[in-house]
Amino acid sequence: MGRSARRTGAAQKAGGRRLSNAERSAFFARREAAKVLKRVLQGDARRRAVGSIKSLVYSPSVRNKKATFALVCQTLKHFFIIKDVLEYANVLNGKWKREKELMYIITYDILFGQEISLIGDPEEFLMLRKDALQIALARLLVSKSVKRVEDLMASCRFPDGSRPRYVRVNTLKLDVESALRELGKEHKVQKDDMVPDLLILPPGIDLHDHPLVINGSIFMQGKASSMVAVALGPKPGWEVLDACAAPGNKTAHLAALMEGKGKIIACELNKERVKRLDDTVQLSGADNVVILHGDFLNLNPEDPLYSKVRAILLDPSCSGSGTAAERLDHLLPSYAAAGQSAGIAGTDRLKKLAAFQKKTLAHALSFPAVERVVYSTCSIHQTENEDVIKSVLPIAASHGFQLGMPFPGWPRRGLPVLEGSEYLLRTDPVEDKEGFFIALFVRKTDFPMKNAGNALEVVSVKKSTDRRKAVSKQNFVVPRLSTKVSKLLLYPQLNWQKLTICRRNSTP
Repeated sequence: MGRSARRTGAAQKAGGRRLSNAERSAFFARREAAKVLKRVLQGDARRRAVGSIKSLVYSPSVRNKKATFALVCQTLKHFFIIKDVLEYANVLNGKWKREKELMYIITYDILFGQEISLIGDPEEFLMLRKDALQIALARLLVSKSVKRVEDLMASCRFPDGSRPRYVRVNTLKLDVESALRELGKEHKVQKDDMVPDLLILPPGIDLHDHPLVINGSIFMQGKASSMVAVALGPKPGWEVLDACAAPGNKTAHLAALMEGKGKIIACELNKERVKRLDDTVQLSGADNVVILHGDFLNLNPEDPLYSKVRAILLDPSCSGSGTAAERLDHLLPSYAAAGQSAGIAGTDRLKKLAAFQKKTLAHALSFPAVERVVYSTCSIHQTENEDVIKSVLPIAASHGFQLGMPFPGWPRRGLPVLEGSEYLLRTDPVEDKEGFFIALFVRKTDFPMKNAGNALEVVSVKKSTDRRKAVSKQNFVVPRLSTKVSKLLLYPQLNWQKLTICRRNSTP
């Protein structure tokens, strides 16, 4: 009998009786939480998270989202205590060490949780050692010279919860007035004064199970994030390139702004994030999106495939410092360590990120037919924001670009460290509850665009029952690397002979 079958059996009955719905739900929530926790811890250890805690929990694959989210957050909140307790108690053998994330979850439930009937082999294993775990916890408190667990947790702080709940209406499926009426049946709702399709609800409202969220009629997306696609201003019928597209909220927003007309090429390098991007686009109902699994930096601006691209949205990897609280980064194991080593290590990381950001922005500005480029980050650091813009201004000018001013009525602009900083846009983590940066480049109308309009037409994207239909293919140029290992680490999932742009929402 396989592991999943054994777990299902354990979840169906115990001691000759059938389990209650609460017991069955708790059983599966612990296992879903363990899967999410494993991905969170692995990503945190590599500093290359596939997604935030929230995005991983609220992905379509997780069924019991509320219970899973609570278990993951609370286990992370108590993470170092749980690890120390298990180490002191010395109860895990080789078999259970291989499922350590599940053991962390169960240990949380035994020591700090509700302790709803803990059914399952690993639960039974740890329950038989409950006394040893409690003794280890008591020893830990003594060793830290505190009397209560709360004293150990004193340094842990959650976000203040005062941030409004923003939702963006997906106008491909629903109009704003209908969304207002539907949401207004249960909550106080108002329109945002700057982003046309954005609605504001009171803080703390959980909409993850709302029918309009589940069917893709509305997206839970912050105001600053929603400002990015609007700043780019694509028109219906344009061809647009979303350079670093996953998880896809901005891609879906672009499609809505374009009324589902034209074409969006959504580029993403990470294989796991490509799946997340595909799910988001599918949910949005956008039929004018193609997904390109590959590195934006290796796209050739002179390739006929991109000769009609008129706008590029570039939201590259960044430190995420502006949305750390919203993403619950303070719960990650690396967060505490960062406080001790943020100096040199943090500066080095920012420099590496900025070098990548400069390279991608310069590349975006080199596409010959492009008229508008938006660069955005969810960072508060000048290194990733104004310094990047300042460094590429000469390159931008050589291609005929100048800074445009997104949202002229927005009060917070760029830091005054370069000429034209008033054209840059910032949101503040305190005032606006999230820190974002947006820069808009607009090509001068009198600047000649070389090679534009004389290339082969790209095959149009049409509805098709064949979800795996290839739209186009191109040769791929491999950067020169010193070792095979370097190549695999940097680009492990690419086909080095050809890169296929695949229709989104594909099934084998």
